Amino acid sequence: MIARSARRILKPAEIGDAYNRIAGWWEAELQASTRGLAYVERAIGLCTARQKALDVGCGTGGRILSALEKAGFELTGLDVSQEMLRIARDHHPTVAFMWADVCTWEPAGPFDLITAWDSLIHVPLALQGSVLEKLCHALNPHGVILITVGGSKGELTSRMQGLSFYHSSLDDHHYLEVIKAAGCRCLLLECDQFPEEHMVLIAVKE
Repeated sequence: MIARSARRILKPAEIGDAYNRIAGWWEAELQASTRGLAYVERAIGLCTARQKALDVGCGTGGRILSALEKAGFELTGLDVSQEMLRIARDHHPTVAFMWADVCTWEPAGPFDLITAWDSLIHVPLALQGSVLEKLCHALNPHGVILITVGGSKGELTSRMQGLSFYHSSLDDHHYLEVIKAAGCRCLLLECDQFPEEHMVLIAVKE
């Protein structure tokens, strides 16, 4: 269960440590989940090339990495939790995994597809725009990016398995401005978990 409380910005190391502590629970909870898979498959279908893909916040792996593997991509998985990555390596031995904070990490791309399902929500509010811009610039021409965001500007701290997790989001129009300035065009923006503010955005590099 996730409970919400007043915000407290957690450092990436703190978020990584929290996910380290719940990695086993997370893996068991999401093992059979198909959440977001239809959007991932839609993004894959929009790709004109299927060479390299990046999954930001790949966690323990599972449905998203499996879909990308099935589509034939050479994969990189990025996460701030070492324990999550340890589990992911067992599931996906051919994927190149990196332990890093997306805020300071520099892409080795370019990539044909970048996915960030429920991971950019942990980026500090002040860095939301610059991190998304960096990811957009890491795309090949006609490359596709899929992210999830909160839908309205703000910050909060949630409790999950007794631990604190920081979340933030800009509003929709700000994300659209960022991707446009980075040379991308929005193909899809919709709420997939109404009434929760959980938005899915898919864009293509022009």
